[in-house]
Amino acid sequence: MPVLLQLMLVLGSAGIGAGSSDALPRQRPNLVLFLVDDLGWADTGAYGSTFYLTPHTDRLAAEGVRFTRFYSASPVCSPTRASIMTGKHPARLHLTNWIGGEARGRLLPAEYVRQLAPEELTVGEAFRQAGYHTGYIGKWHLGARGYLPGTQGFDFVVAVNEAGQPGSYFYPFENEKWPVTNVPDLADGREGDYLTDRLTGEAVRFLRESAGAPFLLVLSHYAVHTPLESKEELTAKYARRAADLPEPRRPLLAPEGPSAVTKGRQDHPVYAGMIESLDESLGRILDALDDLELTAHTAVLFVSDNGGLSTLRKGRPDIPTSNHPLRAGKGWLYEGGIRIPFIVRWPGVLEAGRVVATPAVTTDLYPTMLALAGLALRPEQHRDGVSLWPLLRGEGSLASRDLFWHFPHYHGSGSTPSGAILSGNLKLLEWLEDDRVELYDLGRDEQESHDLAAARPEVTDKLREKLDAWRRQVDARMPSPNPEWRSPSATTRTPADQSADHPKLPREGQQVGRR
Repeated sequence: MPVLLQLMLVLGSAGIGAGSSDALPRQRPNLVLFLVDDLGWADTGAYGSTFYLTPHTDRLAAEGVRFTRFYSASPVCSPTRASIMTGKHPARLHLTNWIGGEARGRLLPAEYVRQLAPEELTVGEAFRQAGYHTGYIGKWHLGARGYLPGTQGFDFVVAVNEAGQPGSYFYPFENEKWPVTNVPDLADGREGDYLTDRLTGEAVRFLRESAGAPFLLVLSHYAVHTPLESKEELTAKYARRAADLPEPRRPLLAPEGPSAVTKGRQDHPVYAGMIESLDESLGRILDALDDLELTAHTAVLFVSDNGGLSTLRKGRPDIPTSNHPLRAGKGWLYEGGIRIPFIVRWPGVLEAGRVVATPAVTTDLYPTMLALAGLALRPEQHRDGVSLWPLLRGEGSLASRDLFWHFPHYHGSGSTPSGAILSGNLKLLEWLEDDRVELYDLGRDEQESHDLAAARPEVTDKLREKLDAWRRQVDARMPSPNPEWRSPSATTRTPADQSADHPKLPREGQQVGRR
């Protein structure tokens, strides 16, 4: 079908904006969700990085719609991924921690479920029911055998393990000491093959095999999660770039409470190499869509699952990235832990270069993807998400709403159980160990450096009441006192010594590039 006719059919479909099945195009548009693990808000040129080179991501932003205040539903991966698949808040699902996290401290963390419930109608199932060919490639981390993507609506499933990271980014993508991280289905590789490249090859194969019918592809990269491994030539390239940075050469570290430090600038050569490989992957996907003459009929969504890993316990100085000017990183409810990149490109349908500053969150992806495809919305399923179609088209706004976070767990970054609410530009954080609260005006203080809680007690109390009421509404599970806790310095002990999201982080001075 000629591209012009495709566009006329798509643009003439009232169903796309309304999420209605009436007057739909002859062939529904395709969707590609390019999901990155641990990519920070500032980790691409489109979002301000001057150290990482990301021309393809920058091109996507220039040709699409870029959100500047988009949030993950959680500061860690599994809960956010559950929110994307279901349109429900992790607190409502009771899937509030990364699957495998068991750390304790002064509190016993809230009990959480360790797989996505089969009764949830995932976005994959919704699209398959609508006649789409559905594919899922890469990281899942929403359950083990019996709870993998093939049971949740995806027909084409490749390279999905039962863990939250790969055994290695180099062939055979295994770790003999930690077999659950081994990546399956890629045994036909050869020495030197890089995982990000292999997943991209599988995605291109899916695109070619699906070109005759509407499809939904989720390309869920393991990158840029640990282990930190990049191609030798890219590591060397960014080592030279890091050497050319102005003094001080060592990362600028800011204290994040008594137990953690946050990196102040981007200069890690291995991590930078991983980002460049990821950007090359996006470029190959865009090129494949061009080659197959699918670009005008395909919406590409680019998003991360939480903030970049920029904050770690003291004594672990090899921190991958910096989310500056945002505070903290993965595992924290400060902006650096939950504000993430989000870009949507659909040439001829969405205005190129549009920038959206309205806050939105990953629970919104499910209804937004339905709306993009012209499918009926499912409000009984995506209860905590709304379609972002009006913002994407620039033809309306969203109804005013508050955004909430619930992370009743300890994390290897040094973070302790917490909750948060964003109401307009006002953001309140509540620390559950000691009932301490912080209040920030993000309109004036994006770095969250000026706590207004004491100065504005009435606002603080009102937001705290809203947060508490929301937790009751979604039946959020709460932590409880730890009867075995004896240390007088709960916040200085590192609970992640018992369990950590990044158990394989290198020691200071340890080689992390590919030898």
